[in-house]
Amino acid sequence: MNNLDTVLAFVKAMEANDKESILSFFDDQSVFTNVPVGSVTGREEIWKILASIHEHALSVEYVLHNIAADEAKGVVLTERTDCYELADRMIKFRAMGVFEIENGIIREWRDYFDLKQSMEQMPAGTEWPT
Repeated sequence: MNNLDTVLAFVKAMEANDKESILSFFDDQSVFTNVPVGSVTGREEIWKILASIHEHALSVEYVLHNIAADEAKGVVLTERTDCYELADRMIKFRAMGVFEIENGIIREWRDYFDLKQSMEQMPAGTEWPT
């Protein structure tokens, strides 16, 4: 599986909202950076960030607007809208993602998004874990 296919499979895992499937793309050295929030390292720390919305989502859809890969560098770029259906609302995050892949493992994942716009959609009292 090439790096582009790895990211596309990861997107499908995110949409299936299956914790074990999602975490299978990471190991204990993987880094996830929510650029306006901060970075975490390792599968369980990555899940703590994702769980803040994934554990409440009734459905998840990642709409890919653009995707590009530099296979030689192991980098895949995604421009997307992440859509999460909660019990009382639909939340949509516009994001630019950078994935650095090594041997099918996401070594680094950086998401760039507008934190203020995203938080305005979240239920009152919601905070991003850091």
